[in-house]
Amino acid sequence: MTRITAVGFDADDTLWHNERFYRETEARFADLLRPHCDPDTLLERLLAAERRNLGHYGFGIKGFMLSMIETAADVTGGDVPAPVLKGILEAGHEMLAHPVELLPDAEAAINALAGRYTLLLVTKGDLLDQERKVAASGLGDAFDGIEIVSDKSPAVYARVFAGHGGAASGVMAGNSMKSDVLPMIAAGGHGVFVPHDLGWVLEHAEPPEGDPRYHHIDTLAGLPPLVATLD
Repeated sequence: MTRITAVGFDADDTLWHNERFYRETEARFADLLRPHCDPDTLLERLLAAERRNLGHYGFGIKGFMLSMIETAADVTGGDVPAPVLKGILEAGHEMLAHPVELLPDAEAAINALAGRYTLLLVTKGDLLDQERKVAASGLGDAFDGIEIVSDKSPAVYARVFAGHGGAASGVMAGNSMKSDVLPMIAAGGHGVFVPHDLGWVLEHAEPPEGDPRYHHIDTLAGLPPLVATLD
């Protein structure tokens, strides 16, 4: 077995809450557009807009705001009422300012692994927003490297872990099977799935059951003992 030298963490919904703010904003968006479209149809159209726009705007709140505006224009026939537009912008601004709330066991897991392994934070999304959340979390100084990327792929993980023993000597833990687990395994490392109660449908993927480099833990409390068994 290759010795483990580095452990990577996803940020949103792995170390701190994130998806629930999107869900709250979707409910607010549905209320704003209720006179023009039923909520279920509206949110289906919003998801379709997000899917279309990922290649243009990337991941994060700003792209989500633009997709909401596009969807509002779509369902109102291009005549978005000013109060609706204002409400969308206000909701987005509130998301960009929401406090960072750590998930249980996040800090304890980091502290248990610090000093024994190189710790990396690998997150995707808007640069300014992710930097704000890292600073507000109080966890930034615990990491030996912080990477804010536009997307997560095998090539990205290979690059991130290259200076820390290589992906084959790395572990990546996160709540997204699609972004945190599968591409890390494809890069030659260990992918650890840490489920969150709320998951974005566009991050869903089937687990690679039977792959020896795939691991599932219920919470981050299980990460330090898991890494110890791999080392």
